[in-house]
Amino acid sequence: MARVRRNDIQPGPLGGYLHQIDGFPLLDPADEHRLAVRWQRQHDIEAARRLVTANLRFVVKIAFEYRTYGVRLLDLIQEGNLGLMVAVDRFDPWRGVRLTTYAVWWIRAYIQEHIRRSWSLVRFGTTRAEQRCFYRLRRERQRLERGGRAADPERLAAALGVRRDELEAIESRITRRDLSLDDPAFADTDETRGDRLADDRAGPETQVAERESEARSRQGIAKAMEGLDPRERAIIQRRFLNRRASTLKELGQSLGISRERVRQLEARAMAKMRSHLRPLWERRAAG
Repeated sequence: MARVRRNDIQPGPLGGYLHQIDGFPLLDPADEHRLAVRWQRQHDIEAARRLVTANLRFVVKIAFEYRTYGVRLLDLIQEGNLGLMVAVDRFDPWRGVRLTTYAVWWIRAYIQEHIRRSWSLVRFGTTRAEQRCFYRLRRERQRLERGGRAADPERLAAALGVRRDELEAIESRITRRDLSLDDPAFADTDETRGDRLADDRAGPETQVAERESEARSRQGIAKAMEGLDPRERAIIQRRFLNRRASTLKELGQSLGISRERVRQLEARAMAKMRSHLRPLWERRAAG
């Protein structure tokens, strides 16, 4: 397990935290067992607190193993502490093992899940193959190279227990980190990546032309509606212009006619409106 050397820690929040947890006493096996029994039988909060605080340095050691993944070390420690608390809550003191032996799995699980969540906005690490490759790919490549063998995809896939196509897809996702649109587009410039994205919205001239076209269409429809008799106008209004379209059956009941008669009146009204609007469509197409 990686050792945390004080000389590697710069003054700041992390150094202050490490100095603080140094003040918590460690537990021998007998004290640990006694406190764990008190927690399991009596839910003694003070017993749980002492179990957690005595093992905070253990969490730091594990978190240091993941410091090369581009996530703040304090965040990793915080997630590991959550895993430690879960482990304390579920620890069985009668199994004959130390708390750290059991807790290491929970601590790693919480740290690894945080790294996967932080790695990309796209959900990643949801399958066993992805999880295995995410944390072992770099280590297996280094092991092969130290042994004098080329770390080609075939050997890496075999070492990780996945297919070559799975490995290549996962490696592509691991190596391509998210880019922020607020990042500078080039060095020594205030222009961002977002500034260089093409704007696919319509320009001012097009927007004005579209608004004018919509206004003419509404005027044309209103004029065409004036050429219908009251019953036809009611049918078109309720069938096509209201927020909720009425069915033929509902209109028939409302107007006191059959459903088929409503359909015929609708067809006649639509024919009248098309006849009125056709010149408008032709002028628009010609223009």
